[in-house]
Amino acid sequence: MTISRPPAARDLDSLLDRAVSGNELSADAALIVLQQREPEAIEAIRAAADRLRARLVGETVTYVVNRNINFTNICEQHCGFCAFRRDAGDEGAYWFDLETIVAKAADAVKRGATEICMQGGLNPEAKQDGSSLKYYLAIVRELHQAFPQLHLHAFSPQEVEFIARHDGLSFAAVLEALAEAGVASLPGTAAEVLDDDVRRILCPEKIDTATWLEIVETALKLGVPTTSTMLCGHIETPAQQIGHFEKVRSLQLRAIERDYPARISEFILLPFVGEHAPPRLRKRVNRDQPLLEDTLLLTAIARLFFGTAVVNHQPSWVKLGLDGAVEGLRWGCNDIGGTLMEEHITTMAGAKGGTCMEPETLIEAVGAIGRPVRQRKTLYSFC
Repeated sequence: MTISRPPAARDLDSLLDRAVSGNELSADAALIVLQQREPEAIEAIRAAADRLRARLVGETVTYVVNRNINFTNICEQHCGFCAFRRDAGDEGAYWFDLETIVAKAADAVKRGATEICMQGGLNPEAKQDGSSLKYYLAIVRELHQAFPQLHLHAFSPQEVEFIARHDGLSFAAVLEALAEAGVASLPGTAAEVLDDDVRRILCPEKIDTATWLEIVETALKLGVPTTSTMLCGHIETPAQQIGHFEKVRSLQLRAIERDYPARISEFILLPFVGEHAPPRLRKRVNRDQPLLEDTLLLTAIARLFFGTAVVNHQPSWVKLGLDGAVEGLRWGCNDIGGTLMEEHITTMAGAKGGTCMEPETLIEAVGAIGRPVRQRKTLYSFC
C-alpha cells in the first residue's frame, strides 16, 4: 500500500520547488518554511537551498584575502549586545593612530591581501580640524595613496550617519567624499535586525530601519556597492527575521529595476555571541554561543528567499567556527569569507572561531567536502 505524504509536506515540497525554479518566495511562504521542525522537512529545506546555490553560482567556493581593521573601540553608543565598545579612558579602550593603520595595511599587502575591511566605534573625538569627515578622509586617502591596489571596504551605514550628523552633512555628501577619496564599497553592518521594535531594545541609539535602508540605497545610487548582514539568534522572532530579509531583497530589486550603478554584493548571517555581552541581554537570551542548527536553517531560508536578487551568501567562521562555517556551505552558502588577519568585535564578545585564517586553512577545510575553491576579489571577480 502506498502511503501518501501529509498535506503539510506536499505544501513544503511545492514551496521549495518553486524557489529552486527561480520563483520569488513570499514572506508568508518563507515563514512557513522557517517554522518547520521535522527532520525530514529540515533536510528538504537544506537540499533545496543547496540546489539553488548550485544553479545560481555553481560549485566553486570562494574566499578573499583581506585584513580587518577595527581602528577604535571607543564609542558614543551603548548597544545591548556589544562587548567591544569602551569609553575613552576605560581599561581596554584603544584608538589606532594613522601610522598604526598604515602599518597594518602594509603587513596585509605583504601577506597577499586584496582588501582592507575597516570599521570602528563611533568615537566623538575622531576629528580633524573639528570635522569628522576630514578625519575619515585622512585615513582613506593615506591608505589609497600608499596601496592603490587594495580595495577599501570601509565604514558601515551607522558610521556614515555618525559623520553626517557630526558635520551637518547629507548622507550623499559623505558617501561621495568617501568614494572620491578611495572607499570602494561599504560593509552592510549595523543592520542588526531591520525591525524598529527589536532595535529599540537591542540598539536604541543606532539608526532606525528606514535610515539604514536610506543610506544603503543612497550608496547604490552613487555607485558604491554594499554587503548586507543580519544579527540573529537573540530576541527577534521568526517573522522579524523574514521581515529583515524582505526589506533587503526589496531594496536590491529596486536597485535592479531602476538600474542603479551598484548592487548589494552578498548576504552574511551573523549569529549572536553572548558570552561577554552586557548582562541584561545575556540574561534574556540565556546562551553564550550560537545554536548551529538554528543558524543553518536560517542560512538555507536566506538563500531560498533572496533567490536571484542576492546570489552570494557567506557564513561567519568567526562566530560559528570553521567547521560550522564549512557546514554552512551545504546549506546554501557559496563563499567561506575572508582571512581577516585580525578581528576584535566578535572575539571580544566571546566567539571561539578565532581571529585569523590562512588561505591554506580555508582551502583545506573546503576541499574536505569535495568542493573546488578559488580566491576572489571583494566584488566576486576572481583573482
